[in-house]
Amino acid sequence: MLDFNCSRRQFLGIFGGAAAVAGLGLAGCNSSAPASSGSAAGAGSSSLTGTVTYDGASSFQALVEAAAEQFMEENQDVSITGSGNGSGTGLTAVADGTVTIGNSDVFAETKLDADQCADLVDHEVAVVGMGPVVSLNVTVDDLSLDQLKGIFSGEITNWSEVGGEDAEIHVLNRKAGSGTRATFEAAVFGDETPDFQGEAELDKSGDVQTQIGSTDNAISYLDFSHFDDTKFKAVKVNGVEPVSENVYDNSFPIWATEHMYCKKDADEATKAFLEYMLSDDVQGSLVEEQGFIPVSEMKVVKDAEGNVTNK
Repeated sequence: MLDFNCSRRQFLGIFGGAAAVAGLGLAGCNSSAPASSGSAAGAGSSSLTGTVTYDGASSFQALVEAAAEQFMEENQDVSITGSGNGSGTGLTAVADGTVTIGNSDVFAETKLDADQCADLVDHEVAVVGMGPVVSLNVTVDDLSLDQLKGIFSGEITNWSEVGGEDAEIHVLNRKAGSGTRATFEAAVFGDETPDFQGEAELDKSGDVQTQIGSTDNAISYLDFSHFDDTKFKAVKVNGVEPVSENVYDNSFPIWATEHMYCKKDADEATKAFLEYMLSDDVQGSLVEEQGFIPVSEMKVVKDAEGNVTNK
């Protein structure tokens, strides 16, 4: 089994369900156990009651909402509600105890202090690709990582510099604290920390969809589940199509594991819902229906430094 240590992560994006325990309350950041292969404990049981709240990454909020609807149909005395205000917000909220689950595109220790992380349990529930998107009027359909670095550092400012028409590039960024932004910048900039904000720093994935759909000559980035070719165009990276099939072997280089964190002493309803996220009811169909990859199907691993090898 994989060992997930809170201060140093050995792997990212493979067999993420191994971070969860059938009892969930028994597991901490240093624990590991196989994911449940059946329905969650308590699902369909009239004895399960409680309120589950979440905040965090907007990138997979739709997946969590869909799973919550299914779970509540089977457990009608459980209420699940939440928001998607960014990974940093969700991680802070679960650490502070203002929500029972914090959703994140990144590991907790990249956003929280060690003492905040120590009491959290990580559950990896899906993998998703993320890629650049451009306005419908932009003629460029392929960008290298170096070109993306130039655009999102402010060094490349005109589409003609990357093979497009003579038009100013309008960069729409995500706000600091966004896990999607952190994932995108890690793939494009490596260890560098760019301070370029662009023309706007948007709160949520939905805000990016709306603004780039109404702005000419713009560029931003989204997770695959938010792609909408009626509003904008997804572009290739290094000649590789931004599709899930190319995330499997890491030929498409921008992707993230989706995490759901709870406290070690989380209530029974929260534990049951997190187990349900790793069950066949969700991993068997719902994950892919929502545009994600089941964690158990990933064939690549990342070490703590972000180096990738095929598994």
